[in-house]
Amino acid sequence: MDPADNESAQCPAHAEGRVRQALAGRPIVLVGLMGAGKSTVGRRLAARLGMVFRDADNEIEAAAGMSIPDIFADYGEAHFRDGERRVIERLLHEERMVLATGGGAYMDETTRARIRAHAVSVWLRADLETLMRRVRKRSNRPLLQNADPEGVMRRLMDARYPVYAEADVVVESREGPHEKVVEAIIAALDAHLAESGADHGDEEYGSGDGQDDG
Repeated sequence: MDPADNESAQCPAHAEGRVRQALAGRPIVLVGLMGAGKSTVGRRLAARLGMVFRDADNEIEAAAGMSIPDIFADYGEAHFRDGERRVIERLLHEERMVLATGGGAYMDETTRARIRAHAVSVWLRADLETLMRRVRKRSNRPLLQNADPEGVMRRLMDARYPVYAEADVVVESREGPHEKVVEAIIAALDAHLAESGADHGDEEYGSGDGQDDG
């Protein structure tokens, strides 16, 4: 094997180690619209980094003792968002993890501020065609249970993408092997955390609590 090829093969493992060290115990929070691949990619990312994977929607259902469609139907979206906010706040203080959040979670200003203070956020960005192809495979999408799901998705993209853009890292979620997206996330995190360390020094990562009084 050419030495350059061997060095290239070693880089992903080196990047994973750097990311784990720079995170200093902070969670990685995946944000994005339904169909962006947060849960599927998140499980693989957690395995690569030796972290726990949690899905906020699953945690909400467990806490409520009912499915998300039933929560929407019986109590409405405002009740669901309140529970979502409380569950994510709890998860951000648990063991280091990769946390996949629901599409609307990052739109909540309080939740967004807590993620900014205690975690590193990654927006999985996808185009309309990719999102619609993925969401049509599942029927448990309360916001899409209407006559024009594509129109709803377009409106969600218009409203949410400018807010998702506040995430620390942005990675394209394209069709193809999930590991490609995982590799892109690790590389983006590696670059972001290295830049953050250079800007703010090692003390920020050494504390591990990620407090932000701003």
